[in-house]
Amino acid sequence: MLDSLRGFAKSWAGKILGAFLLVGLAGFGINNVITDLGTNTVARVGDAEIDSRTFLRAYERQLNQVAQQLGSVPTAEQAMSLGIPSMVLQNLAQDAALDQLADDFGVGASEAKLSELLRADPSFQGTLGAFDPQAFTQVLRQNGLTEAQYFEDQSNVARREQVVLSLFADTGLPQTASSLINRYVADQRTVDFFVLGDTNVDTPAVPTEDELAAYLSEHQGEFRTVESRTVQMLRLSPADLAATKTIGDDAIAAEYERTKAGLTKAERRTIQQVVLNDAQVAAFEAGLAAGTPFETLVSDNALTATDLGILAEADISDANLATAAFGLADGEFAIIDGVTGKRAVHVSAIEAGGVPSLAEAREQIAQNLARSQARDEVADVQDQVEELRAAFRPLSEIAERFGLDIYEADVTASGAELNVLPELDPADASRISQAIFKAEKGQLTAAIPLAGSGNLYFDLIAVEPARDQTLDEVREDVVAALTAERTNAALLAASADAVARLDAGTPIADVAASYNVFPQLSTPFSRFGAADGSIDGVVAGAAFAGGSDHHGSALNESGEYVVFQVVDVIAGEGPLDPAAQANLESEARVGLYGEFVTAIRDDAGLRVNQQALQQTLAINTGL
Repeated sequence: MLDSLRGFAKSWAGKILGAFLLVGLAGFGINNVITDLGTNTVARVGDAEIDSRTFLRAYERQLNQVAQQLGSVPTAEQAMSLGIPSMVLQNLAQDAALDQLADDFGVGASEAKLSELLRADPSFQGTLGAFDPQAFTQVLRQNGLTEAQYFEDQSNVARREQVVLSLFADTGLPQTASSLINRYVADQRTVDFFVLGDTNVDTPAVPTEDELAAYLSEHQGEFRTVESRTVQMLRLSPADLAATKTIGDDAIAAEYERTKAGLTKAERRTIQQVVLNDAQVAAFEAGLAAGTPFETLVSDNALTATDLGILAEADISDANLATAAFGLADGEFAIIDGVTGKRAVHVSAIEAGGVPSLAEAREQIAQNLARSQARDEVADVQDQVEELRAAFRPLSEIAERFGLDIYEADVTASGAELNVLPELDPADASRISQAIFKAEKGQLTAAIPLAGSGNLYFDLIAVEPARDQTLDEVREDVVAALTAERTNAALLAASADAVARLDAGTPIADVAASYNVFPQLSTPFSRFGAADGSIDGVVAGAAFAGGSDHHGSALNESGEYVVFQVVDVIAGEGPLDPAAQANLESEARVGLYGEFVTAIRDDAGLRVNQQALQQTLAINTGL
């Protein structure tokens, strides 16, 4: 019993539980378990102290990482339930222990190494991929770091890396383990098998009314409706208000005259290209010198040109192609380098750039004027809407007054029905659904701010509570469910009977014939399934669960019962795949490293200042 407790105490779960126990003890009046630590020291590992600033910076970084996975920053309670404070403290303690080990070994980091790390960090690189001093300064400021603190952190990282690599870089996978893993992955089997489906068992009798009623009573939860709420919604944003504007021809023409000097449309070209081999390059070069049309050369060399479309120069990401295409006259072609060799680029038409005509610019000018008017008016319209809402005027009346659209939906808790609102941000859908299900019928509801700009207003029209449905409402569904359940039970019994007959020595061909099917011989497959899909991973796993004479049945991923008998075992030969070998050796190093740093940290001793830790967390969460 004591050995089991000691083993649990050394595990990650035990250590995290221990950390929570410490926090719990603090809550029962032990304000500071360690009395010899400074007020700004959260913990001490050996002779190294972890101050509150270091802990808080690491804690916030971990919160941000979790937020990227969850979609929102965890609350203080969620962070505690996830064990984030303990995790951060353990990681900082491991780093501190490794730093002390590096000091003991006299390991350091040169300025050249630090410079290499600095320039390799993508966080500090500009648009061209080179080190950007401004980006460096900005990132440090955002993370509350000085240059000295950054280089100190990087120096410690480099020193830890040297220690770890010197100890574990050459860690390999034992040959025995490699062989066993290769056999596990590379072994193959073939089976005789047949599939049992609905047609191989008797069709269940039509359920009686009493049977249907009893089934519905036992499975009412599966047929229960979900609560829905009927709402009318009005969205007010600059874009919605702009859609109500009608811009006259005179205003569009006047705006065109006012702005046409600044209006431009890019030159666009219809571009084709064709990839050439060496012989075709020579033919195209000769044709280019002789003035032979591109189309003729393509036809003579049995090629098919690829249409790249009608493009502006800015639309082309390949700089070499863009330069060549926009340096040609209409109908000309050029031979340029490509990824896999030479290629011919042809321009078959040119649309001139310059100032667009009024007809060409009309739609864009109208949209711009409508958006401009909407931006000027939206605040005033919002005030009027709020006044009308306060007077309990219905949304339908408000929408008609301002020419806005009204949207109606029967919304469930999932909020999927809110897709009636065009271009709704997914984050808004969740907040709107929550507000709808907190609303009370007849009460005025507050406006919901939307992502970007704008507000959404809604009126709760009706509430349809979740309820049990009657048999008449769901009769067809209940019949189908009960019939499927009985069919599945019959198939399960048939597969069990088939396996029992195989156990008794009946040939699989005879067993299959009794169900009016023929056995099939599979292609060789691994324990992960056959390449042709005839044996999936579930059935393959069952086939590998015994020896060379193994037989049985399994419910495959398609819901069919597969009865099988192993007919051949093919042992995997040769070395483990190099990529798999490298991955497994990496995993082995990670495992050894984890045990090593844990032992180093435990030897150094971790002491926690509960009072400073709680104060730091309170500062961060505002509690």
